[in-house]
Amino acid sequence: MARNVTDEPTASSGGEQTGDKEKAAQGKAALTKALKPVQGRLNLGSALAVVSGLLSVAPYAALVAIGDLLLDAWTRHTTPDAGRVWLYVIVLIGTFLLRGLVYFIALSITHFADCTLGAGIRKSMADSLGKAPLSTFNASTSGMIRKSVHDDVETLHSLVAHWPVEGTAAVAAPIALFAYIVVLDWRMALLALATLPIYFGIQMFTVAGMSEKTALMDTKIGIVSSTVVEFASGIAVVKAFGRNGKPLRQYERAADDFLKFYNDWCGPLVRGCSISEAFIAPSIITVINLAGGMLMVQAGYVTAPQVLAATLTAMMLPSTITTISNMQWSYQLAGSAALRIERNLQVTPLPEPEHPQHPNGHGVRIDHVGYSYGSTVALNDVSLDIPEGTMTALIGPSGSGKSTLATLIARFDDPASGSISIGGIDLRDIASEELYRTVGFVLQDPQLIRATIRDNIALGKPDATLDQVRAAAKAACIDEEIMALGEGYDTVINGTTALSGGQEQRIAIARALLKNAPILILDEATASVDPESEAQIQQALNALVKRRTVIVIAHKPSAVTGADQLAVMDHGRIIACGTHDELADESHVRALDELVWRNRAATQTRPDASAARSGTQSNESTLSTAQEVAHHA
Repeated sequence: MARNVTDEPTASSGGEQTGDKEKAAQGKAALTKALKPVQGRLNLGSALAVVSGLLSVAPYAALVAIGDLLLDAWTRHTTPDAGRVWLYVIVLIGTFLLRGLVYFIALSITHFADCTLGAGIRKSMADSLGKAPLSTFNASTSGMIRKSVHDDVETLHSLVAHWPVEGTAAVAAPIALFAYIVVLDWRMALLALATLPIYFGIQMFTVAGMSEKTALMDTKIGIVSSTVVEFASGIAVVKAFGRNGKPLRQYERAADDFLKFYNDWCGPLVRGCSISEAFIAPSIITVINLAGGMLMVQAGYVTAPQVLAATLTAMMLPSTITTISNMQWSYQLAGSAALRIERNLQVTPLPEPEHPQHPNGHGVRIDHVGYSYGSTVALNDVSLDIPEGTMTALIGPSGSGKSTLATLIARFDDPASGSISIGGIDLRDIASEELYRTVGFVLQDPQLIRATIRDNIALGKPDATLDQVRAAAKAACIDEEIMALGEGYDTVINGTTALSGGQEQRIAIARALLKNAPILILDEATASVDPESEAQIQQALNALVKRRTVIVIAHKPSAVTGADQLAVMDHGRIIACGTHDELADESHVRALDELVWRNRAATQTRPDASAARSGTQSNESTLSTAQEVAHHA
């Protein structure tokens, strides 16, 4: 079975709520586990934030004391005690500065903790994904992996770097100030809270089921992200065939589904929150506290400076409530992020042999292999011998299992049944490093990384010298074009320069030449380039396939006439095997050839038919010539 990372739980309409509740609970547990390495520093930051909150009382108390002194002197028509006034001013300024210093230290601690946690998570995920089976990575999971490695770690940033301090201070300071108001007069304290019961009553009704809804929203965002990656990877085909492409429809369905869910959820939520927040608006709180406070001043319960301090404290409550709400939202998002991170860290790598064995030669034997993608059977009891130094072509229609079989030879995954061996040794008994030195790939998509051209060519041999890199590039007919670039081999691909498809393909061929793997898999390496690049790629392939065991993946029998043997695949099985001449009258081979001719006839009615025919013929001649060279080498 193929292994996938970051699988999101899918829920039917009947079990959706249960699944989202379970995901929310799992997210909380994953978040607790993720924060464990820095929890001590986060607790220290929170403790300092509490100290900062307590210190926030002193400036208010000093301000009230100064106001009372001045008011008392005014009513008595005397001069206020300057010494006491300056003492309270010093207390006010000193505690305010001390509070800021403690707050700064607390934020510094949590920010350094965030740096440590983020670096540790990214390193752990890189190690985990680096050991994952290559079948893990496809168009749909790539979006979720990118979201996890980049976006999810960023989601934890606010929770780690800010909320332990800002969230704690936002709660501690108002509580300390409220306690101070209670000490001044309990009636003013009640006045400060007058509208809060109405606010919380509306909020409790509005945000019911928030955790489950947030988990469901995160799931839908993950689906949209994966379909965007799949759509972007096939954008050329989508543009060529209009809006009827499957990737575009999938993306539109995912986006529409998310939009409907979000509108249905957030419409009532926004209305309810707007109504509730109107009751804690600063203007409402100010009017209530000043009006009520003046009545208590007239009654002789409190003084005007005390009313002013109580009103200023009450006005802090809306921002405190907003901060707490944002903190809860961040915790819910961070729970889903931590869950995806945990799943990436728990990817099961392919087992390494305890006692590695070395292949005795480079022949490949496939023995009764079966493999499935979920419930879809990709290979069913496939057996095939590929002698060393020969070329074998896997041909068949799309979905017949050709690419799956080829990737299993490179141990992208282990077969569900049967075995694959190289040089008489099962792949599972060969160390992965030796296996990847033995098997090389040239794919339709060159899969170049964002790095210098030199690093891309030397990817399979990092210690290669520049002379060795250039020798491989010359053999791949790309050296002159690289040297013509402004920075030569130090040019960053997809950074400072974008290369054509033919140039990227020849760089991939140079990479395979430098790696010098004795077994080579060609997955229609010339199918996606323009006809003008064909001659150069043909020459590069001629150098690449010499003296190697070559496995070619193709749709058309006519494109592999130089192969030593053809393995015809259909519905995950090998239904015929032999030379091109031996299979010339085989029904499946004839059907494939007839399909090619029908497609050619259909392209003649399109404006680009001439270019399409030219590209098709050139692809066929390129592969045939390369195979003839390998056959006679």
